[in-house]
Amino acid sequence: MAKYESTNAAVILFDGVCNLCNWTVKFIYKRDKKKKFRFASFQSEFSKRLLDKRTAETNFDSVILFHNNNFFTKSDAVIEISSLLGFPWNILRIFKILPSAFRDTFYDFIANNRYKWFGKMDACMIPSGKIKDLFFE
Repeated sequence: MAKYESTNAAVILFDGVCNLCNWTVKFIYKRDKKKKFRFASFQSEFSKRLLDKRTAETNFDSVILFHNNNFFTKSDAVIEISSLLGFPWNILRIFKILPSAFRDTFYDFIANNRYKWFGKMDACMIPSGKIKDLFFE
């Protein structure tokens, strides 16, 4: 498991029991050639401590990206993550021209149905192999 250091790592906080969220973490990991990202489930102690500093961000229906001392949620988080992944994923940045309320409506629709469509685990994913080193407990 990773130890928190003051690095330029972008930390993705996600719902650890959501199958879609876990698939997304694996998707990002495989495409993150420069290892810019670290991960923590909302259920982890690390996330609880990080979110204590920003009590408004406790909604498990949104992925949260913490990068350069900024919190990004919902569609803003997705766009920032894709931007950090580089080409071709950074092309999604074009969606920034749309108002966040419009983008977040689409995001919320998926988030509100993710368990129904993709399922839910009984417990958080336990990372193994090399990806384990990129997770905070």
